[in-house]
Amino acid sequence: MTQQSIMEMGQKLNITIKRLGINGEGIGYYKRNVVFVKGALPGEDVIAQVTKVNRNFAEAEVVKIHKKSPIRQTPPCPVYEECGGCQLQHITYKGQLAAKRDVIVQALTKYVKSQANKINVRPTMGMEDPWHYRNKSQFQVRKPGNKVLAGLYSANSHKLLNIEECVVQHPATTKVTTATKRILDELNIPIYDGRSKGIVRTIVVRTGIKTGEVQLVLITTRKNFPKKEVLVERLKQIDPAVVSIVQNINAEKTSLIFGDETYTLTGKDTIHEELGELAFDLSARAFFQLNPTQTVHLYNEIKKAAALTGKETVVDAYCGVGTIGLWLAKDAKEVRGMDIIPESIQDAKLNAKKHGFDHVKYVTGSAEEWLAKWRKEKFVPDVLTVDPPRTGLAPSLLNTILQVKPKRFVYTSCNPSTLAKDLQELTKVYDIQYIQPIDMFPQTAHVESVTLLTLK
Repeated sequence: MTQQSIMEMGQKLNITIKRLGINGEGIGYYKRNVVFVKGALPGEDVIAQVTKVNRNFAEAEVVKIHKKSPIRQTPPCPVYEECGGCQLQHITYKGQLAAKRDVIVQALTKYVKSQANKINVRPTMGMEDPWHYRNKSQFQVRKPGNKVLAGLYSANSHKLLNIEECVVQHPATTKVTTATKRILDELNIPIYDGRSKGIVRTIVVRTGIKTGEVQLVLITTRKNFPKKEVLVERLKQIDPAVVSIVQNINAEKTSLIFGDETYTLTGKDTIHEELGELAFDLSARAFFQLNPTQTVHLYNEIKKAAALTGKETVVDAYCGVGTIGLWLAKDAKEVRGMDIIPESIQDAKLNAKKHGFDHVKYVTGSAEEWLAKWRKEKFVPDVLTVDPPRTGLAPSLLNTILQVKPKRFVYTSCNPSTLAKDLQELTKVYDIQYIQPIDMFPQTAHVESVTLLTLK
């Protein structure tokens, strides 16, 4: 019997929810078939209506809750249901932390079957205040009627949600975005229509949480446009904290936010931010963690796992602008880092120089190519640290690590599924000491973790 004949679109099902999925949806079963139920929580008995039928699973939405979970709460955000930017606001914060740990346990059960029960997955490290933590917002701008709107698109739609207040954004980003929107409206600056007409596409605002400095970036379809000077003058008056106003040009029909050309319109090219004892100058397109408060905890966990005494050599793969390597540099004999993005390596070198670290070396290229090259030169790091993208470690890098065999391996992950898949391979030569989940993005389904592996 195929699933199509078991469930059909619009059908209402009685389901008991067993656990939360990786995107924050409830997971239950109907006649042994998996059903993902948006908005349902573990332990709840619900009536759910089928919205999509696939070969191996179905998707559904809650129609009625018969038995409510004790961790259910009313989401504080008025547009939570429509927005899709957060997935877990309907769960108490304590419940969110437990659910995030459970997602990692589920992934291990799937991929590292025989060992899953023995792995020490610690409780999730949460935030004291899990609201208003995001230091950067990227709001699309449109003008469907006679008023300029800025916000995010509703989940799975082309409808722009005008966001005036966001409970996870730092208040400074919201204030500057709202004021910019008003000024664009008053000056009647043409707004991009999503296809070919208009000037302003996106408002990007980043604030230094430690320093209070704010950078405002306008993404436009072309460099010059009417009333540009007046616009800049008005934007300068929003708040003295705005120390950098930048224009980025993106004329392409694309979902990518930034284009290749960036110009500083007034003020500094960068804003200053501090993380622990380190300081960074951030340009408009530089990658930086969105939750600096939790980043300090994350990096301290990496430091604990690395257990440096001053005698060890460290390689920081996927190093970006060098943050993790620099965090460890004070306690290491030597740090080497690599990244495939040349601009990141430029920034990493500048950051190392600025902090006076002369035992830190950064190179452009892939981790597997450099690790293999250094191994031939008789350099094998004592500690390897990686922080890969959501896709996990490249298969070629996995093979290289299994050959190079650093004694200690600290794996920072933002995706439990790819982490578990990679651990399946790595446990051939490594023991998993523990996994420490960390909540970098409260109210969302994202979970980061730090795994310590030691050579068998």
